[in-house]
Formats: sequence, C-alpha cells, structure tokens
Amino acid sequence: MKITADNKLKKLIVVGDRVLIKPTQQSDKTASGLYLPPGVQEKEKIQSGYVIKVGPGYPLPLPAEDEVWKGKEEQVKYLPLQAQEGDLAIFLQKGAIEVMYEDEKYFIVPQASILMLEREEDL
Repeated sequence: MKITADNKLKKLIVVGDRVLIKPTQQSDKTASGLYLPPGVQEKEKIQSGYVIKVGPGYPLPLPAEDEVWKGKEEQVKYLPLQAQEGDLAIFLQKGAIEVMYEDEKYFIVPQASILMLEREEDL
C-alpha cells in the first residue's frame, strides 16, 4: 500500500489512554473565543492542538474466572476516552511527548494531561 497524504496516519495506532495531537500555532485566543493569558502559557507550558487519533482507552480488569473450561474468548474491554478526533485540546506540555512523523510535528499526550476539549458539535 502506498502512503499518501490522505492515508499516512492510518498506519499509526495510538495505544492505551493516549491521544495524538497536531499542535496549532500558538495564539492567546482559540477560534471560539477562549482566551489563554500569556502568563499561564509561559508558567504552565500550555499547548493547544487538534486531536488526530485516540487510543482505545483505559483497560478494564476482567472478572475473576471460576469456570476454567469456558476458554479465553473474551477480548480486553476498554473504558473509552473523552477526547474524539477533531476536538481542539488544551493540554499541559509537561506530560506530552513530541514526535516528528512525515516531517510534521505531533504530540502524544496522555488523557490525564488534557485540561479541556473544545468540540464543534453539541455535547
């Protein structure tokens, strides 16, 4: 399969409670009008960007198996993340890992480092 601009991120699989974010240009105001004062951005190292991909979520423990004869058919179940593809995320850079992929900068961010999400559709 040839990698194109449309499918280049399809090969990436985000694991666990992590989110892949493409950073936006640093601005003191989001498109919807949320204002981020410069002092907060410098002191806390806050960054914003768009959620590109999300991991499956937090793995849930399987119930104790008393009936060994049943087999191991059950797959791991996950508690899904709040973040969804297309959301604008405001996150702490401290917990984020910066990566370069196909000459573009992205952040891999655990959901715990995301402070707020802005979604276009009604919640």
